[in-house]
Amino acid sequence: MEKTLTRIAWFVGLVLAQVLLFKKIYLFGLATPFVYVYFILALDKDLDKNKLMLLAFVLGLVVDVFCNTPGVNAGASVLLAFSRERLLRLFMPREEFENFEPGIESMGIWPFLRYAFLAVMLHHSALFLLEAFSFAHIGYLLLRILCSALLTVMLVMSIEFVRHRR
Repeated sequence: MEKTLTRIAWFVGLVLAQVLLFKKIYLFGLATPFVYVYFILALDKDLDKNKLMLLAFVLGLVVDVFCNTPGVNAGASVLLAFSRERLLRLFMPREEFENFEPGIESMGIWPFLRYAFLAVMLHHSALFLLEAFSFAHIGYLLLRILCSALLTVMLVMSIEFVRHRR
């Protein structure tokens, strides 16, 4: 029950932060942070894949409703949720943990950073490709994906450090 309430609080907090604060940030005309992906990245490894994809869909859909982007965030979030297990296998420590929760404490700084960067790049690539729906300005699109991913990963790492600070 406590874990469910914590997840709901993180869900609501990250959605509110995204739609009230981060959607207004557009650094140098390139970088927009999407911190709500932290919710998907930090969920337990043992969470049922169907629940994970449903949570990702609802998360993306709620962000879409508030940001007026019909289905773009939902599609990118579901792709991230679908790929998350494979990404975790790349960077997870060899020994198995019960209720393994991806993070700096369980994975270490560098493996978590690589996992977060790759996951955010996947999410942002899908997000911006769905948004643009064209390869007309591929250089600008790639630069926008990279800059937004770097900004998002910096914020995700900041949240992770604050969350697990002792």
